[in-house]
Amino acid sequence: MTAPQFRPLKFGVTRVTVHDGAPGTRYLKAEQPLQPFAERMTDRLQHWAQTKPDHSFMARRVKQADGTPGEWQHITYAQAWQTARCIAQGLIDRGLSAERPVVILSENSLEHALLSLGAMVAGVPFVPTSPPYSLVSVDYDKLKHVLRTVTPGLVFASDVRYAKAIAATVSDDMEVVMCEGGVDGRKVTAFESLCATPATAAVDAAMAATGPDTIVKFLFTSGSTKLPKAVINTQRLWCANQQQMAQSMPVLAEQELVLVDWLPWHHTFGGNHNVGMTIYHGGTLYIDDGKPTPALIGETLRNLREIAPTVYFNVPTGFEAIANAMKTDDALRQTLLSRVQMFFYAGAALAQPIWDSLYESQEREIGERIVMGTGLGMTESGPFGIFVTNPLVQAGDLGVPTPGLELKLVDTQGKTEVRYRGPNISPGYWRNPEETTGAFDEEGFFKTGDAVKWIDETDVHLGLKFDGRIAEDFKLATGTFVSVGPLRAKIIAAGAPFIQDVVLTGINLKEVGAMVFPTPAVRALSGLAADAPLADVLASAPVQAKFQAIVNALAQTATGSASRIARLCLLSEPPTIDKGEITDKGSINQRSVLAHRAGTVAALHEGTLPHILQPQ
Repeated sequence: MTAPQFRPLKFGVTRVTVHDGAPGTRYLKAEQPLQPFAERMTDRLQHWAQTKPDHSFMARRVKQADGTPGEWQHITYAQAWQTARCIAQGLIDRGLSAERPVVILSENSLEHALLSLGAMVAGVPFVPTSPPYSLVSVDYDKLKHVLRTVTPGLVFASDVRYAKAIAATVSDDMEVVMCEGGVDGRKVTAFESLCATPATAAVDAAMAATGPDTIVKFLFTSGSTKLPKAVINTQRLWCANQQQMAQSMPVLAEQELVLVDWLPWHHTFGGNHNVGMTIYHGGTLYIDDGKPTPALIGETLRNLREIAPTVYFNVPTGFEAIANAMKTDDALRQTLLSRVQMFFYAGAALAQPIWDSLYESQEREIGERIVMGTGLGMTESGPFGIFVTNPLVQAGDLGVPTPGLELKLVDTQGKTEVRYRGPNISPGYWRNPEETTGAFDEEGFFKTGDAVKWIDETDVHLGLKFDGRIAEDFKLATGTFVSVGPLRAKIIAAGAPFIQDVVLTGINLKEVGAMVFPTPAVRALSGLAADAPLADVLASAPVQAKFQAIVNALAQTATGSASRIARLCLLSEPPTIDKGEITDKGSINQRSVLAHRAGTVAALHEGTLPHILQPQ
């Protein structure tokens, strides 16, 4: 069998150095040194505004009268720079600072981008905040927590959809800026007026006063186990990380960068990784108002039929939808695959069947495969930390550290935790010294909580693979450890395309259970009407038979009690953001689901839950 042909892609780091430390500790870093990088991201923006002023910086479809997306509206680098300076003057006039930053409640938008740039020029931190905290939440607890933590001097919202949340959480003495609409009973500043502020020499002075240690933004963690923490993002962190990305992924600088991207800017993947690379390399980012959900994926597919990215980033659920669509959508295959040099996923495991489907469509359309890049990172690392070394990537592979980032591999609880130290690591959490102190070890390495293994113990240059989250792993009553990450990925792969996510149960019990969140594909499988209650769909004979077969197949490959799913149930109630069960990126919080569904867990293991599936 001939080896698969990949569209050529250069990998920046392929060799590492490893040395031993104290017993149970090893250190790992790239042989390639980190090259000099910009001191401020605003320097890169100003550079492109001067060298290619008419080049498109960002674009978004204008909403039509009926609310649907219309034609693309572009902002050039010159326009972005000029407007950012005007906004910066407005923020300076208001006396804003790290103690009184700008909170942004909006989804991704041109206005959101311009306000962020203006804040950067002025040296005022901004706080992109998860829109579901305002639009989905009922109690607004997380939004209240954000506002208490950062004490903003100005709150921005795009439109009237945010009015209710603002009225419930934003004090009367705090200025509110909106693009359209208002809030009953209070004065609201129009965003246009902020953009119309004449820039003075104070703007140049403010920008000159910023440097590598200036705080650019606060990005809140998802709050997996506690309330979200405000991660301090400095200019050094962001700029160093962009240079690290450029050296690990040379493709970013090999041609004009074009992104088509929906990933939310209040998360580090969208807001730091992708917006940052656009500014750093003078690229163009097309804001995708779609999402990998049944209601919005159509907009993503529409955009990808029209705009050809040079690299493309998404989460596994997004790639799953694209893989399914490419099977029959000729226009999607032709445009998306016309010039893309690399795909890249993060956020969760990508099931092998999705990978295989993407490769099949690529080989059919262009006669070669597109490399699927991936790695490991987190909000506290900028996020980019580890990246693969060759095109033969398999599910779970992470790769090697990016230049300038040192890894510390520490044996703990029967696993190996990876820790980070480098210029792209956050100095800590805003106004939370206790959490900051606890996040670093005695040598100044950030403790990630991620477990890793060698891809090949005989060849360290291939790097590492993911071995789950240490905090998610648990012991059975027998004392046997259950490695949640790998087992969860195995179940999702075995149940594709019917399993969205899985939460494993069995802490201090005799056997492992699984609570499954199904995908919409189970509806077609059931044969019931499209509007049938989900509980009826899951209880139908065809769905039960399919999952019985999945449970049986998993049991045949199990090697012991820690890898054997002894009982499985299907959940008809989706995870909720209010309870912290899911982030708006779609990743499941195992601990939160177990805590909020303790009754279901108990009934599953007591055998009193309807429709429990067990190996036969």
